Amino acid sequence: MNIEELINQGEASIVDVRSPEEFRGGHAANSVNIPLPEIPQRIEELKAMKEPLVLCCASGNRSGQAEQFLSSYGIACYNGGSWIDVNSVQSKSV
Repeated sequence: MNIEELINQGEASIVDVRSPEEFRGGHAANSVNIPLPEIPQRIEELKAMKEPLVLCCASGNRSGQAEQFLSSYGIACYNGGSWIDVNSVQSKSV
């Protein structure tokens, strides 16, 4: 199953790793904001989420860093790239 299918079928949790200020400026529907610097302290919260996680940010850079870190903890996750791309995939599924 690819990222688009996971998002469209509601089979993944969407985690936006941008800052709270960026998140307030716009975000993908049903996404949770956990800023990249907070991920190590919130690892148990992330482990409790429905896997896989689709991570997003502004460009895909921070979500890529989060993917590497979370994968090292055995958390199934994917770099979804930009939150705008994730939001676009969601809007096509409606």
